[in-house]
Amino acid sequence: QVQLVESGGGLVQPGGSLRLSCAASGSLFNIYAMGWYRQAPGKQREVVATITSGGSTNHADSVKGRFTISRDNAKNTVYLQMNSLKPEDTAVYYCRMVVNALIYWGQGTQVTVSS
Repeated sequence: QVQLVESGGGLVQPGGSLRLSCAASGSLFNIYAMGWYRQAPGKQREVVATITSGGSTNHADSVKGRFTISRDNAKNTVYLQMNSLKPEDTAVYYCRMVVNALIYWGQGTQVTVSS
C-alpha cells in the first residue's frame, strides 16, 4: 500500500509564494515520475509540472519562470515552489507518482490566490 500526503496549500495574496510538498510512504520499491496537477472549479485537471527519476523537469507554459518542481529521493518527496502567484493559479493541487509501475494520487491541497 502506498500513500501520498500533501501539505503546504493555503491562502496567499497575488504576487506571493507557497511551497507544496508531497511525501510518499508504504511499499516503495521504485518511484518513477513525480508530478503536480491542478483542477480549478469547472475545469479539467491539468498538468502543472513533472519530474523524472533522473531529475528532468517539464513545466506548463502557464507556470514557467514562476513555479519549480523538485524532488528529494531520500525522503520520497516531491516539491512545488510557487512564486509570483496569480489569481488564475487558484485550484486544488494534486501530486501524482508512479510507484512500482502503478499510479497514485494525493488527496489534494487547496491553493487560493486572492487579495
